[in-house]
Amino acid sequence: MLPKRVIGILTWREGLRFEEPAYLRKLVQTGQKLGAEIYLFSHQDVNVSARKIKGFIPKPNGGWMSKSFPWPEVVIDRYRRRVKEYIRLRNSDLFFFANSPFSKKWRVTNLLASDDRVKRWIPETHVYEKGKVRNMLARHGLVYVKPGNGTGGRSILRVKSSGKDYSLSGRDKKHKHHVARIDTVEGVEKWVKTWVEEQRIRDGNFLVQQGLDLGLLRKHVVDVRLLIQKDERGEWTVTGCAIRMGEKGSATSNLHGGGKAIPFEWLMSRRFGEERGELIKQECYRLAFDVATTLEDYFGRMMEFGLDIGVDVDGRAWLIEVNPKPGREVFRQMGDMALYRKAIARPVQFALYLARNQARFLSL
Repeated sequence: MLPKRVIGILTWREGLRFEEPAYLRKLVQTGQKLGAEIYLFSHQDVNVSARKIKGFIPKPNGGWMSKSFPWPEVVIDRYRRRVKEYIRLRNSDLFFFANSPFSKKWRVTNLLASDDRVKRWIPETHVYEKGKVRNMLARHGLVYVKPGNGTGGRSILRVKSSGKDYSLSGRDKKHKHHVARIDTVEGVEKWVKTWVEEQRIRDGNFLVQQGLDLGLLRKHVVDVRLLIQKDERGEWTVTGCAIRMGEKGSATSNLHGGGKAIPFEWLMSRRFGEERGELIKQECYRLAFDVATTLEDYFGRMMEFGLDIGVDVDGRAWLIEVNPKPGREVFRQMGDMALYRKAIARPVQFALYLARNQARFLSL
């Protein structure tokens, strides 16, 4: 009988508290079902001299248990905090990672906007500075001001020119909803400056992005969440996509802010007809494949991406954001549990593929 493949999942831990514990529990349980020896660990759990890891696995009735595990053949990086100990570990050559380190949103946007393969899908985006909101409003009439290192739809501000005045709406760091109507562009600049100062995450920057008319449903912002992952053969494949429909009047579609998940085909065929809806879906898939392969060229081996894609009222697809450590709750919220389980299994299947073929990858 062949020994089990050993897979580690690197994540933030404090005591028995983990980030995204529900997902990580399912990831470990899925790996166990696939026959892997799989566990969670953090930077403080690595014993280099003994080549052992203090790993954590779920208890059957909730909670976590720890024990000493063998050194992992492959590590899936799910660490989402820029802690210096993590960065030091990530930049070492101690582990064979399934996914390479990624960059900040602004650098990624810049790379994609200048690459001929994908630039047609990238909205105009700039780093926030004095006068930038005024300039972008003059060109587009609608802009978004968003943190360059934010997640979960927090601190994103929507600014719209409405005839003689401007309407602003957004959710702050605590998901509290803010709205304002201002009658001068100078007033808008002042309001946005205060927002950026109050909402800044650590030393991160803010971006000003061309707004898109994503009002495919009246009074709701909608966008597409698409998950593209490497499969058990190591090949990129689209796992699935869904529509995220924002709460009535919300600036974003994010599920944390009260949004709902609905099937892609239902909305697109209702809005554009079945045939055009299928063409839009094919374009979203093409966008995903081209973005994934382009980013891999820049950053090295990657494992999965969650893409937020905007489909505007004319049926044109735009890339809003790329997340290299995405969630997959959109499929569960939509009620497609088979797709949700597949989205959880794929990272482990890819890690097992790497473990079986590690010698070949290390020689590249």
